[in-house]
Amino acid sequence: MTSSGQEEIRLEEVVLYDRILVKPGEKIPVDGQVILGKSYLDESMLSGEYLPIAKGPGDSVFAGTLNQKGSLEIVAEKIGSTTLLGQIIQRVQEAQGSKAPVQRLVDKISSIFVPIIVLLSLLTFSLWMFFGAENALSYGMLSAVSVLVIACPCALGLATPTALIVGMGKGAEQQILIRDAESLELGHQVTALVLDKTGTLTLGKPKVSAFWANSQESGLDTSAIEALLLALERNSAHPLAEAVIAFLDQKNLSKCVVEEFENIPGAGISGRIEGILYFLGTKKWIQAQGVSLPEGPLDIEIKAEEKAQTLIWLSNGTILLAVLGIEDELKKNAPVVVESLKKMGVEVYLLTGDQVYPAKAIAEQVGIIQYQAECLPADKSNFIKALQEKGHVVAMVGDGINDAEALAQADVSIAMGRGSDIALDVAKITLMNSDLAKIPQALRLSKLIVNGIRQNLFWAFVYNLIGIPIAAGLLYPLFGFLVDPMLASAAMALSSLSVVGNSLRLKSQRID
Repeated sequence: MTSSGQEEIRLEEVVLYDRILVKPGEKIPVDGQVILGKSYLDESMLSGEYLPIAKGPGDSVFAGTLNQKGSLEIVAEKIGSTTLLGQIIQRVQEAQGSKAPVQRLVDKISSIFVPIIVLLSLLTFSLWMFFGAENALSYGMLSAVSVLVIACPCALGLATPTALIVGMGKGAEQQILIRDAESLELGHQVTALVLDKTGTLTLGKPKVSAFWANSQESGLDTSAIEALLLALERNSAHPLAEAVIAFLDQKNLSKCVVEEFENIPGAGISGRIEGILYFLGTKKWIQAQGVSLPEGPLDIEIKAEEKAQTLIWLSNGTILLAVLGIEDELKKNAPVVVESLKKMGVEVYLLTGDQVYPAKAIAEQVGIIQYQAECLPADKSNFIKALQEKGHVVAMVGDGINDAEALAQADVSIAMGRGSDIALDVAKITLMNSDLAKIPQALRLSKLIVNGIRQNLFWAFVYNLIGIPIAAGLLYPLFGFLVDPMLASAAMALSSLSVVGNSLRLKSQRID
């Protein structure tokens, strides 16, 4: 902003203490403080909380969050990499860079396998020359070459990649997208799994789950009260209004005309219908209008606390007309999936940026005992670090930007397919259809593939243990039998075929 008015500049040109105007629908460009205006901000990308947060003068705002309704004038306090979002990105990069690669068994073996085979070939030739009689030179050359051919590490080299390729293909068939082999190798070792709440255990879409109408005292039937609610919410830009509209829109309600509509950020809305002024919003705001509320808690209030619902109250200024309970819907298979993970010996944790009551309610519904609420991105990452220091192999499942740091820190990172771009970029495994049931399937797939690799290595070594002594001439003194290099090459090919065949067999194995 300049003294002469407004000036549009590039984000890179913003400096500390600049005054910035953020219009409805725009993202906050910097961390700062509101100095003018009121609005609702969607901060779910940072906190995981799906409900928008009311912002006014004196409130802090963060880069990357979405301004939903009113215009805000803010003063820049942090810019670029110093913003909360910038710090998250920086930590993600550090976590990714500091993670050591898994030392695969086949890599260790390969470093010594070839030199040993060359030495065995030379030793075979030397023994033939030292102990051999007639045609020692010819037999020694043939045996030395046969040792090299039959011990060709083709099967050993195919053992891991063929199993991994089959595993990744099988995962893709099940909507499990695997970005690297490391995740497959570590998945079967997971001992602790951390779940995000919003968008992971829940659908991330608010929904009306309870409704109470005061028909007796108001003199209005339920349909009339619902018509008032629908008319008011149709004029509201609050995200919760969409849940109420979706709940009532399916009913054949009479249409009402709203006049003198007013939105009060952080409190509610009001509007006049047929000459009567109605108020819809928080309980505190309704009480401030002088509305007489029941002395004791309503049944819907008691149940709302148990289920961590958000309550919306409707009154006409004197009498309470209705109360709605809105909650984020739990994915139907979440309890079954959590129980399945427990049976696999995996400890399950819930970490969320949401408030305590919703976190507690969701944890109890799905059967998770250990949970933490109101977690910042760094809190999630530090929690995973603490688990790793205790010796756990940790998997993290999330979908938002606020989960990216924790995903990068985890040994196995799993993102929901409908999540944010940064979460999908960081995660090494993506569940394309965001189905929770794919989590235990991914861990079972890891175990299946690792077992396949071990079997492949076993068969590769069995061929070598049996074939090398025979190729060296072990049976010649007893039976006069020598392995021709042509026969050795056929045996070597057969070992490779057995490894490939065993890998392909994994396609028929079940992981559900």
